[in-house]
Amino acid sequence: MKNLQIARDVLMKPLQSVSGVVERRQTLPILSNVLIEAHDGELLVLATDLEIQVSAKSVERSPTPDFSVTVSAKKLLDILRALPDEANLSLELDDSRVRVKAGKSRFNLQTLPAADFPRLSESQTVSAEFSIEQRQLRALLGLTQYAMAQQDIRYYLNGMLFEVANSELVLVATDGHRLSFIRKELPGTYEPLQVILPRKAVIELSRLLGDTDQPVHVALLPNQVKFTIGSIELVTKIIDGTFPPYSRVIPSNYARRIELDRITLQQALHRAAILSNEKFRGVRWILSTGSLKIVCTNTEQEEAEEEIEVAYEGDTLDIGFNITYLMDVLGSVDAGRVICEFGDANSSMLLSLEGRDDFKYVVMPMRI
Repeated sequence: MKNLQIARDVLMKPLQSVSGVVERRQTLPILSNVLIEAHDGELLVLATDLEIQVSAKSVERSPTPDFSVTVSAKKLLDILRALPDEANLSLELDDSRVRVKAGKSRFNLQTLPAADFPRLSESQTVSAEFSIEQRQLRALLGLTQYAMAQQDIRYYLNGMLFEVANSELVLVATDGHRLSFIRKELPGTYEPLQVILPRKAVIELSRLLGDTDQPVHVALLPNQVKFTIGSIELVTKIIDGTFPPYSRVIPSNYARRIELDRITLQQALHRAAILSNEKFRGVRWILSTGSLKIVCTNTEQEEAEEEIEVAYEGDTLDIGFNITYLMDVLGSVDAGRVICEFGDANSSMLLSLEGRDDFKYVVMPMRI
């Protein structure tokens, strides 16, 4: 009978890192499981949904030389969370079951053959690679990921453009109604290369990245991207498609321009949203000399109006937006002031940050 002796935290930490990939409902039962392997004094925990694979190695050395099992990720994680922090575990493999012991607690769990656990085959060819601080990449993802589409028939929008070109990393996300763009200088220069990361991979990557200056190593491979974060490795397939030419969507040379305190605008929108139409979430912006009025109405003929003083002189503009799109961006940036630029009532709005030219947010107007 094979047996693995391990401290609770040594197993729990890598298990928490990989379990986000596991879907609750799976077409293949083994995809609900996590693979646990001990070999040559090292513990490996691995999960996959056949599109994304996350593996984590324990920071401590396991005393057991060889052990391999697949077991329900959710059930094992729930068990470990319920045990005392200082608990020591024994995992005993017996035919198609594994017995988990901790103190006087006993749990018998079903297993599936470890040899049947699917792994993504990794290409050895690297198209481009670089390292970036975890907190920097996490911040870049936070500035863009909310604009990704969800279950759009234009499958290439259900993810994020990840582009390296010359000495820049560019991230772009759009759902067809709004677009977020951020760029970051990289050390070194690169041939232009674009890949589309799936939405789930972006969300998992954001979850795994820490608020630290420790590096994450990024390797762009044919049909895959690999992120190495300390002892954790995330490999994702890329979306096979062509991302829209984002530079055409970002307007320039708009005549109307206002600067606003971000918090003041965010709070005004939050209050106005209370009486917005729950289905259409529309908000009117009425821009006139020295004033921006924010107006929301609903089907019960109720109305909320906020007014903000602005330094503006020009023609009156009455334009509508989805208020959720505005609140998403204001909740994701940390700038003190934002700049809003407009064409006419049928043109998109360009939102940028004071003193920065690396971030752009474009939101299409809506009829109200």
